[in-house]
Amino acid sequence: MVQDTLSPTTAAPAAPAAARLAPEAWIHRPAQPVAGARSGPLAGLRFAVKDNIDVGGWPTTAACPAFAYTAPAHASVVQTLLDAGAALHGKTNLDQFACGLNGTRSPYGAVPNALNPLYVSGGSSSGSAYVVATGQMDFALGTDTAGSGRVPAGLNNIVGLKPSRGLISARGVVPAAQAVDCVSIFTTTVATAVRVLAVAMGHDPADPYSRTLPMATEPWGARSGGRFRFGVPSHPEFFGDAAARAAFGDALVQLQDLGGQPVPLDFAPLSACADMLYGSALVAQRYEAVRAFFDAHEDEVMEPVRGIIASGRGYSAADLVAAQTQLAALAQQAQALWQGIDLLVVPTAPTHHTIARMQADPVVLNRQLGAYTNFVNLLDYAALSVPASLRADGLPFGITFIGRCGSDWQLAALGQRFHHATGLPQGATGRPLPAPHAMADLIPVSLSPSSRSPA
Repeated sequence: MVQDTLSPTTAAPAAPAAARLAPEAWIHRPAQPVAGARSGPLAGLRFAVKDNIDVGGWPTTAACPAFAYTAPAHASVVQTLLDAGAALHGKTNLDQFACGLNGTRSPYGAVPNALNPLYVSGGSSSGSAYVVATGQMDFALGTDTAGSGRVPAGLNNIVGLKPSRGLISARGVVPAAQAVDCVSIFTTTVATAVRVLAVAMGHDPADPYSRTLPMATEPWGARSGGRFRFGVPSHPEFFGDAAARAAFGDALVQLQDLGGQPVPLDFAPLSACADMLYGSALVAQRYEAVRAFFDAHEDEVMEPVRGIIASGRGYSAADLVAAQTQLAALAQQAQALWQGIDLLVVPTAPTHHTIARMQADPVVLNRQLGAYTNFVNLLDYAALSVPASLRADGLPFGITFIGRCGSDWQLAALGQRFHHATGLPQGATGRPLPAPHAMADLIPVSLSPSSRSPA
């Protein structure tokens, strides 16, 4: 027996009570979890999924009650995880239609930050990050188009793995911009994220964007005494947040202690790419994803999501072709940045805002949160957000490792080293990190070791 989907709410943001678990994180919870297989590589793990991912027999709302439908079957990735032994405990809140990076754009309530509920959780996968950070789930699935699998991780002191595009099937996922969407994974440790990825990945011919990728598995620095080179913004932007600037500087020092050499880079091509996601005809993908519903029920969509989706109507096919050509030109410029470096390192989010401030200025402040995330999927990169520190004000700060397509295991190897060196607790639970895992033991047997960098 399944409980009814929770009702939308207009309640005020959560009160600052650290012990309170925010109900706003959940949209749908079953009376009993969906049991996984009795044995398997994920046996004993609990998980939740963002409510734009189908679970057979449960409603999928995408945080829009008028859009809700009962899913006829599990999304491909959900079925795969259940078959591997994990148990599904519910569906989590999100920015409506996965359109936003802050976690306040939902009629089911604003999801608070797990460590300080006056602040945003980050979105759009807000609920998924929160239930992991508070220890309610061992892992959760989100989606990531513009940073939704990374920003909530960085703001909640957890790990957010955004795999290479097409590595995990998106069949049964309500798209936000289908050509660049990814299913993402939230956990409190890199090793658990990799365990989930190893099970979830696989080609799905029923997903038009699924693909089989060559994967690089040799850690960066394996042939150079542990030394690696990482690109960083030559003039990083923190929007006046001195605590974030200091935290990023500390993280770079820690990476150097691990054998890294920072290489300042001009991020202008990447920033120009990021601006195109919403500032060009590429936004038409947002409209196309829900066009039939949106044209019939536009008034049922909340602002500013409604305005963002509606803006996609105004572009012609020629405009979209021009935007795609401009993106390809920027990708050529971005390719030059990779000469002589192994990966990019950026703040996951350059600042942190209160819920009240975000709701008062939802477009500008949301755009700030995506300063270092929007370009990643457009340029076909993989990314891993890991906790870096707790700032002087107690807010979490995370950094993101970005690699070329197929570098997922290399990102994980470095990400685990960095995360465990921080000595941070797991999310908001206060529990210490467990001992790190040997990353080589977590590589699927189907992947033959390769030292070749992905193209």
